[in-house]
Amino acid sequence: MLIFEFKTYGKPKQFTAVDDAIRTAQFVRNSCIRLWMDNQNTGKNDLQKYCAILAKTFSFADELNSMARQASAERAWSSISRFYDNCKKKIPGLKGFPQFQKDCRSVEYKTSGWQLAQDRKSITFTDKKGIGKLKLKGTRDLHFYQINQIKRVRLVKRADGVYIQFCINVDRSENIQSSGNSIGLDVGLKDFYTDSDGNTLSNPRFLRKGKKVLKRSQKRVSRKVKGSKNRGKARHILGKRHLKISRQRKDHAVKLAR
Repeated sequence: MLIFEFKTYGKPKQFTAVDDAIRTAQFVRNSCIRLWMDNQNTGKNDLQKYCAILAKTFSFADELNSMARQASAERAWSSISRFYDNCKKKIPGLKGFPQFQKDCRSVEYKTSGWQLAQDRKSITFTDKKGIGKLKLKGTRDLHFYQINQIKRVRLVKRADGVYIQFCINVDRSENIQSSGNSIGLDVGLKDFYTDSDGNTLSNPRFLRKGKKVLKRSQKRVSRKVKGSKNRGKARHILGKRHLKISRQRKDHAVKLAR
């Protein structure tokens, strides 16, 4: 399974509709968790059926695509099944009892509710939420894959905008010729890694370098009044700072591995 990510561009009204779709997905997931808590022997099929009941009861739930509602129910069941597995394995400590989600940042569509343009540069969401057509910008090329290979489409909200992830069903295989040499790696805190040949790579410490900026941004958030627009702006800036550090870490690790 490959996951390709693109940044989206659209009008403010469209991104408001994206927020509404994410809140609806969170509502469906939390409702399924509540159903499981209140009724014993609730299974995965019961949660899927409950999505249709929610759509009939709440108009905003009916506006979301049916498969997107099912995907939210699957997320709820994933947390429930993980809790069951931890109990069966008798893992010490907390077993991960399913919790209600307070800050959802994504909504997942399956094979319906969206339509990809033939030039693969835009995507249109066809449910009743009113998201409409969003432009895609990224370095990946979707022309190499058929539409039926795309099994999931996710709308992910981050501090710097909204992204779309395409989950593509494809078998990956790499033919790598063995060099006949083996090496041992030790990952640590002082050095990023040390190999068995004595080579070391220093730890870049992105978090420590950005600590001053994070501390200043966090102070600005704490000084603002809760619920105010200025606090929302300060939280948005703080989120961007954290996002930059996480991307620096990932970029360093991926490039080093390659």
